[in-house]
Amino acid sequence: MGAKAPGAADAVRNDRIVGAALDRIVAGYVFPERAAKIESALRGRLAAGEYGALDGPGLCAAVTAHLQEVCPDKHLRLLWQDEPQSMAPEDDDAGRAAFLALLRAEHQGIRAVEQLDGGVGRIDIRRIADAGEGGRAIGAAMELVARTRALLLDLRECRGGSPEGAALWCSYFFPDDQVHLNDIYQRATDSTRQYWTASHLPAPRYLDRPVYVLTGPTTFSGGEDVAYTLQAHGRAVVVGETTRGGAHPTDRHPVTEHITVTVPTARTVNAVTGTNWEGVGVRPDRAVPAERAQEVAHEEARRSAV
Repeated sequence: MGAKAPGAADAVRNDRIVGAALDRIVAGYVFPERAAKIESALRGRLAAGEYGALDGPGLCAAVTAHLQEVCPDKHLRLLWQDEPQSMAPEDDDAGRAAFLALLRAEHQGIRAVEQLDGGVGRIDIRRIADAGEGGRAIGAAMELVARTRALLLDLRECRGGSPEGAALWCSYFFPDDQVHLNDIYQRATDSTRQYWTASHLPAPRYLDRPVYVLTGPTTFSGGEDVAYTLQAHGRAVVVGETTRGGAHPTDRHPVTEHITVTVPTARTVNAVTGTNWEGVGVRPDRAVPAERAQEVAHEEARRSAV
């Protein structure tokens, strides 16, 4: 898949697709100055006819590569879907409802809670739940590990989720509501929302005990938020591999029935570092292959908890 015999109609169609995606990026991307560079670079490729002979999946792959060549933002993509989608503007309420339904089907993103040898707990988190709907499930998981001597938060397969949920997870590892975790700046409203630890939690806080966060190349977005925040505040040791590097909340816009452009419209700013993990990922304190992260963290946790 990719290149095919070119035709005038294909070239016109692809030019329109790329042009529509660029319009969305210019209008919404959180860094306007970078959006201008992206537009200049990709319109140059359009003028050179680089996209005319590509099929849908090939076009998406090529444009995504070129977008990230100019601006290495992992959330900035052109995506192909085999199943046709509605061309109606994204409905925020419908999108949120679908996200919440997915989390309910996946037990609020919590795959497993277990007690390992040596009094060490482990929570396997695959998605970061909404703080409202997922708060009780997060509390239930934390209740089950409340009496452990050390804790592993396994985010190796965590693909993202809610900023509010990330703040709720982090809240369990601080003594009160006085810790400023991070901010999210929104371009559309030119406003900043602050995220602090929560004052009331449905389970005991996990204090004065070692916490290890397990990461890998699949760890992304909301999962990276938890890892980066706990690491930056000195509350956890990160063990594993560098994460994917996506720190920008993102909107999705249909371009055709099969193609969507994803446009980061906001950016996270950590309260300690003043920056985030975009493009660089969360770098581990103990760099080991992801498949060995639990073994290494468990052994260190057992020793530190003695």
